[in-house]
Amino acid sequence: MLKHGNAGGEKMEAPPPRFRKPSLVFTIVEEMPAFPGGEAELFKYLSKAVKYPQMAQDAAVGGVVYMTFVVDENGKVRDPKVLRGIGGGCDQEAIRVVKAMPEWEPGKQRGKPVRVQYNLPIRFTLK
Repeated sequence: MLKHGNAGGEKMEAPPPRFRKPSLVFTIVEEMPAFPGGEAELFKYLSKAVKYPQMAQDAAVGGVVYMTFVVDENGKVRDPKVLRGIGGGCDQEAIRVVKAMPEWEPGKQRGKPVRVQYNLPIRFTLK
């Protein structure tokens, strides 16, 4: 609040700070985020980028690491987390691969880009 009448040398109070409302993270939107080139390119990216951890190979660990992350309004991948892991270094590898992803097409709600939670299974299969 601003006090008037500063002629007598009284202190002026600064206006209260404005807080930016945290943007919502949607789980379902009219237009979901898309990996550049679509789902087929996402699977191609995963098959090239994922390096099977030696520890997992030695212990014959395999399965699916379920990841979740947010695709923000600019298409950047944020806050990757393991929902359900399998251990053996596979969880850390899945996080590394998700963090290294290129920018996505952001999800849209009412025609505007929004933050969207995205879940992605990453399969580790011994050959």
